[in-house]
Amino acid sequence: MIHLDTSFLVRALAAGSVEEAYIREWLSAGTPVRVSSVSWAEFLCGPLDDAHVDLAAQAFGDPVAFTGEDGARSARLFHLTGRRRGSLMDCMIAAVAIRCDAALATSNDTDFRRFESAGLTIVSTRTNGR
Repeated sequence: MIHLDTSFLVRALAAGSVEEAYIREWLSAGTPVRVSSVSWAEFLCGPLDDAHVDLAAQAFGDPVAFTGEDGARSARLFHLTGRRRGSLMDCMIAAVAIRCDAALATSNDTDFRRFESAGLTIVSTRTNGR
């Protein structure tokens, strides 16, 4: 299973992007691709148009809920990685992916590499890690 970070999701909607190619490959292979409710909320902050929202909702289904377990794991990740200002959303996205045993696809791997020691697997378009 693959979860999408907000940066990946936004770029995947651009025709001809590397991220779009990954999405097509995964979906063609039958790999489940999902979005956490945290990434979904960031995505909906836009700017974007209704067609992009509809396309993403159709392709990835209902967002994966953020649970109490995810809240506790997010706090642990936040403390583990130095309580960095502005990093809580990344901790939350990582926590959902870890709980779901999903690799996290991101176009911004520097924000998420620090969670690998806590069990997060990264798929990065910057390092071409497929």
